[in-house]
Amino acid sequence: MIVRILAASALLLSAACAGAPPPPGRGAELKPCPGTDNCVSSRENDQAHRVDPLPLRGSAAQGLAALRQVILALPRSRVVAEGPGFLRAEFRSLVFRFVDDLDAVVDEPAGVIHVRSAARVGRSDLGVNRRRIGEIRDRLSALQPPAADAER
Repeated sequence: MIVRILAASALLLSAACAGAPPPPGRGAELKPCPGTDNCVSSRENDQAHRVDPLPLRGSAAQGLAALRQVILALPRSRVVAEGPGFLRAEFRSLVFRFVDDLDAVVDEPAGVIHVRSAARVGRSDLGVNRRRIGEIRDRLSALQPPAADAER
């Protein structure tokens, strides 16, 4: 019994410490989602993984600054990398401290911020990443004026 508990604890600890993939660079594309149910992306076409991109209001820098502000207001979040046109953030689960990665890449000509949010480990996230992108979208919408007003 104790051996099973220790083995399960070791597995959870190693999973929680799994390394993050490198952040996208300027003009980079988002990594595709794997075939598992723990990832959503605005670059995916299938309904299981697809989320709409976030609207970009203002310049790339303004859009990413607003996104950064929203992300840092969420619990257990931190921005771990950013540069011209991209942002990478991490979110930790409350109990087991699992890490989800969020990558955002600006597509200025299309007027959007493409996003990918995925759990580092496991096969399912029970919809956590999809709900998080929805919450980020809602908070950005409340923070930023509608696009028509931003152009005036």
